[in-house]
Amino acid sequence: MSQPYQSLTALAPDSAEHTGARPLPHAARDGWMRPYRPGPWRVAAAALALMLAAYLMFAALIMVAAGSVQGAGACLGFAVLVIACTLRLLRMGVWISGKGLRQVGFFTTATVPWRQIGRVHTAQQPVKVLGLPRTVMGQALLISRRGGQTLRPLMTDHNADFLGRVEAFDIAADALEGWATELR
Repeated sequence: MSQPYQSLTALAPDSAEHTGARPLPHAARDGWMRPYRPGPWRVAAAALALMLAAYLMFAALIMVAAGSVQGAGACLGFAVLVIACTLRLLRMGVWISGKGLRQVGFFTTATVPWRQIGRVHTAQQPVKVLGLPRTVMGQALLISRRGGQTLRPLMTDHNADFLGRVEAFDIAADALEGWATELR
């Protein structure tokens, strides 16, 4: 069984005598961290997009050598756009800190402070497969505000991070539920 992903592990100042890494006391709560690793579908899509950007930059180089500066500028601009979209794709997901819970989408980011969270739980419901319109029965991690308003699912077992990795979804959902229980 794999352990939850810890993105904020740092070495202690006396790391020369210390054999392993340990989190600093302030690091676990101050910064935003993702409680799971990005999934293979998300990483594969990002790798393909970055490969497209590399080809576009090489095409821009060839166009500059051929004397077409406008075409090279268009290729380079499109490559920069592809790289920016890829970075945003990799940033998508659920992030937690001592301040609250943050859900990062491609175009939007929603942050809910811990004091406004009523309940974080998993539920069996229809979920989208890889964000496409097709839905199947699956698990979703839901968040309810103190007033009773349920927000859109934080994550599902069929999204780009957890498709085919049910155990990883369970570990991440347990970690998020634990943080919510501890910090509310």
